[in-house]
Amino acid sequence: MQQHTISVLVNDQPGVLTRVATLFGQRGFNIDSITVGGTEEQGLSRMIISTGGDDRQINQLMKQLHKLIDVISVTNLSENPFVSRELALIKVTALPSQLAELNGIVEPFRAAIVDVGPSSLIVQVTGDTEKIDALLVLLQSYGVIELTRTGSVAMARSIVPATAAAMV
Repeated sequence: MQQHTISVLVNDQPGVLTRVATLFGQRGFNIDSITVGGTEEQGLSRMIISTGGDDRQINQLMKQLHKLIDVISVTNLSENPFVSRELALIKVTALPSQLAELNGIVEPFRAAIVDVGPSSLIVQVTGDTEKIDALLVLLQSYGVIELTRTGSVAMARSIVPATAAAMV
């Protein structure tokens, strides 16, 4: 089963998220990740949904999404190159004497320690899912107390015209 990232542009109305999530459940799809937020146009929201399925199943799901009230457009971002990022906050058991050691671990990931307490600290990291998973593996030995992740936000990459690419 392939992983797909779907962008759904919707009217910013109560109940839209429920209708979209219900459709996924009724069709037997699991939502691996979902993020919703405002867009460049007031009154519209964009949902970024990660789910699994083969191409035929995803195409059928997209047709069903188009039929929902308040859905403006549906795009399978996975069909073309796209950029995807996630944010995670990771609370780790740590003594003040371990701060320099932990800073050395998170720095190569371009992560930051955003809170330090007497027996724990919080690391903030952004990037693709694999980057966050790799940092989590390194932090497991210290003891991960709490983890929260946003889910993926994604956008299609800009298309470079052939003439512009030749000039570079």
